[in-house]
Amino acid sequence: MLASFYQNFLEKYLNKAQLITLKMLVWLLQNQKQVRIERLAATLPLPIQQNSRRRHLQRFLTLNALSVVLLWFPIIEAIINQHFKLGSQLTIAMDRTQWKENNVLMVSVIYQKRAWPIYWCLLGKDGSSNLEEQQKVLRPVIRLLKKYKLVIIGDREFHSVELAHWLQKQNLSFVFRQKKDTTFRKKRQKFQPLSSIEIYPGIRSFYTDIKVTQKKGFGCFNLAVYWKRKYRGKQDKEAWYLLTNLPDLNTALKIYAQRFGIEAMFKDCIAVANKIRT
Repeated sequence: MLASFYQNFLEKYLNKAQLITLKMLVWLLQNQKQVRIERLAATLPLPIQQNSRRRHLQRFLTLNALSVVLLWFPIIEAIINQHFKLGSQLTIAMDRTQWKENNVLMVSVIYQKRAWPIYWCLLGKDGSSNLEEQQKVLRPVIRLLKKYKLVIIGDREFHSVELAHWLQKQNLSFVFRQKKDTTFRKKRQKFQPLSSIEIYPGIRSFYTDIKVTQKKGFGCFNLAVYWKRKYRGKQDKEAWYLLTNLPDLNTALKIYAQRFGIEAMFKDCIAVANKIRT
């Protein structure tokens, strides 16, 4: 029911009774394809009353041992160590998705056009995340993967110069897509919005040591501007404006292009979740 890889890890963190409950719960989810406690309790194969089975499941699901940090971190760390050499570069994607009533902020590692979830949290609100929430999900991941060279990437929700500055102070690389109304300034020039840059399909420009936004207290970054050429009759609607501390255009573009692996992961997760609910 559980792959031996997971079984070996789970035996270290759960006692025998907890592990049995987890196996039964996984089996029920696969068979019942529902996540409602009442339904799972009704079919849980334990010789006790249904109310007792429901309380048993509720107690199990609130165990401290089931926390992401204590249980999932050792597993995902081992998976990453199997596929990446220590000291190599990892692309870490930040993204947020809304599924039903859940607003999920997630950090993942990109691997072969897919993403593996590392850490996440549910936002107690609708809409975009803020700097404090972004730092909250990044800090545990940065500590967990300190033996690797991390490049943090994110779409326009994560465009803030404050986040870029915070990562740069920790000697981490980043590539964040920017909104067109973001202001920037090249050396000895005035601030202007990114939309003022002349763009066209096929443009590939790289500006070094620019100031972003008119707020004070932040250093200089690099800016990549890219608009993919029309290919097989298809044309991207918008150009990319990428704020980065990477040294050249090709590196920034290659790394940011991996971001779409997290979109594929979200689609996979939602498809599984919808299948369970039906």
